Amino acid sequence: MTDLTRFPHLAQIDAPADLRRVPDEELPAVADELREFLIESVASSGGHFGAGLGVVELTVALHHVFETPRDRLVWDVGHQCYPHKILTGRRDRITSIKKKDGLAPFPRREESEYDTFGVGHSSTSISAALGMAIAAQRKGDNRKVVAVIGDGAMTAGMAFEALNHGGDVEPNMLVVFNDNGMSISENVGALTKMMARAMSSRTLNVWRERAKRAIPKQSFFGRFFKRWEEHAKGMFVPSTLFEELGFHYTGPIDGHNIPQLLAALRMVKDLPGPQLLHVITTKGKGYAPAEQAQIEYHAVGPFDPQAGLVKKNAPSKPTYTDIFSDWLCDMAAADTRLFGITPAMREGSGLVRFSKEYPTRYFDVAIAEQHAVTLAAGMACEDAKPVVAIYSTFLQRAYDQAIHDVALQNLDVTFAIDRAGVVGPDGATHAGSFDLSFLRCLPNMVIMAPADENECRMMLSTGFHYAGPAAIRYPRGTGTGAAIHKALDTLPIGKAEMRRRGHGLAILSFGAMLAPATEIAAEMDATLVNMRFVKPLDETMIVNLAKTHDAFVTLEDNAIAGGAGSGVAECLAAHGIVKPILHLGLPDSYLEHGSREEVLTMAGLDLPSIRTAIRARFPQLADRSSAALG
Repeated sequence: MTDLTRFPHLAQIDAPADLRRVPDEELPAVADELREFLIESVASSGGHFGAGLGVVELTVALHHVFETPRDRLVWDVGHQCYPHKILTGRRDRITSIKKKDGLAPFPRREESEYDTFGVGHSSTSISAALGMAIAAQRKGDNRKVVAVIGDGAMTAGMAFEALNHGGDVEPNMLVVFNDNGMSISENVGALTKMMARAMSSRTLNVWRERAKRAIPKQSFFGRFFKRWEEHAKGMFVPSTLFEELGFHYTGPIDGHNIPQLLAALRMVKDLPGPQLLHVITTKGKGYAPAEQAQIEYHAVGPFDPQAGLVKKNAPSKPTYTDIFSDWLCDMAAADTRLFGITPAMREGSGLVRFSKEYPTRYFDVAIAEQHAVTLAAGMACEDAKPVVAIYSTFLQRAYDQAIHDVALQNLDVTFAIDRAGVVGPDGATHAGSFDLSFLRCLPNMVIMAPADENECRMMLSTGFHYAGPAAIRYPRGTGTGAAIHKALDTLPIGKAEMRRRGHGLAILSFGAMLAPATEIAAEMDATLVNMRFVKPLDETMIVNLAKTHDAFVTLEDNAIAGGAGSGVAECLAAHGIVKPILHLGLPDSYLEHGSREEVLTMAGLDLPSIRTAIRARFPQLADRSSAALG
């Protein structure tokens, strides 16, 4: 527990109402304490770090000026929300964040009335806030609605869809654009370059705002100034873009200057119509190592705040992301048609090395998953071989493009799907629970799930050489320690691997669940098959097993509903085979955050739970198999 006597201002703030009683001149001291408290808290427990440090002053100013929770505050890219959680009654629990039964890592409606909209994916705040503003106005409610967007979220198309609509319906709402030039990596794209020009134009904006207040709007000079302003400001700042979309633009201002923030927020608070306040912040502000290494300090494990992050030794076993990274560079050397695409996840998806070795074949499209997939489809139309590196949870945002632009046209696009299955601390918003279900129903799509690192490498080569859409989904973290063959070998499509021949039970394992399945099969003298392919299934193997076994168990780290096990049941039904079958996978619920091992246990996919489930469903077969071994 942090000693609150060292934080006298923060200790008095149990809710934003307490903060609103603090005089303006004391707010910088509150912000200083909040920043130090955040540094100590995350250093002790780990969590998202740099983004929260960058919005300390902004968070203090917003809760001071607006009557939260009556006024709605909608955060984007939820890893900015740690200071918000500290100020809204969760100060003493902040070190429990991302842990089992602890605070969620992102805003969550069930957790607090101050979390007005659940967040995990980016670029949702303006749409959600617009919906709230419209609904409030229809009820005659004069509550204020504020969307805080930033940390790369303004690079996504959804943000501009909302701006386009908001400028048309003209709600009374405020968008605070927190411009820090970063998402997890550096922001990329033409929009980012335009925003960067605003950094050098603050003097112009100060002069412009003073002139607007001094000159009567209806005077000759006022009308002249308005015309001149529209032409001149577009040469220096991005205001023209937002004002053409119907939002009155204010800024840019220093997002770490509390008096400036208070003045700007009070000015725009009661203005009618859609408002946009542009604030410039620094990710990692106030902690020098985080300011200097913004990517490394985006999210951290526990560390010594005096020493900063200590470089850790490489893990003894490579992660699946490492396997993909090495494969991508090796395949790029072998085939010049390969292009690598990522939606703002260069580090997370393992494209750092590729971006350096093959810069002309590397495309970071920013937080724009839909564009990433259709960009790949366009490349494939011209005989290129695009590889889309994307998290399972983020592929959900490009589902229509995967269906309509890739699978429907049977285009040669390879999906390298990281963080599939149980992810752990980031919770339900980042869990890769559904990719097998939503991809398996797509015609033309080949889907693979590796059981170990070498199989992952071979499947990536298999998908790359397949002349159509192919998806390889692999989990977060390290594998089993399997030996990795450097050759770019492939697997026969749709062929499973018999791992163990037994009696009574046939266990069909998909992907990362092979390790516990191996132990269970040995205990119960069951047959074990590493299925490898979710689509096409090895139907010959399944039908032959049905002739010689009494029951099936399917095992996967995907939702049971519509998952790989459902494919096995469909295969048996198509062949007119009636056979008892137990499906083990992720339940029909959203899993809470915790370590990967804790979440697997919650889902019933740890070794003891799998064993218990099989014995409960097939007691005679399990006991008979165990007796045969004895």
